Amino acid sequence: MRYAHPGQPGAVVSFKSAYGNFIDGRFVEPLSGEFFMNTSPVDGSNIAQFPRSDARDIDFALDAAHRAAPAWGKTSVQQRSRLLLQVADRIEQHLEYLAVAESWDNGKPIRETLNADLPLAGGSFSLLRRLPARPGG
Repeated sequence: MRYAHPGQPGAVVSFKSAYGNFIDGRFVEPLSGEFFMNTSPVDGSNIAQFPRSDARDIDFALDAAHRAAPAWGKTSVQQRSRLLLQVADRIEQHLEYLAVAESWDNGKPIRETLNADLPLAGGSFSLLRRLPARPGG
């Protein structure tokens, strides 16, 4: 099956012109304000601009993670399991969309991403939810 170029009529996927770092539950611009253009190995076209992050962005993300850690540590094993299963379910529900997006980004054949990479990712989240939780984390 052939897929239309992202953003074109009939395309499974389209990309925004720019993305931020996902930190503290939201997309934020890199603190430097710098971005780079990611191009597709499929045809050399521009996909989108992505943050050119540096140590300050990492520190910002780590600060957010440390703020979230106490609440996550109090989350029940059952709730964690439900959340991880939801991630696996979302991957499965959006398999074709994710496969097409990933293939435009990395140049792999869609069939490989669709039939191997993404099902393995979803399976990993399903597996993780079965692992016993450590107390407090």
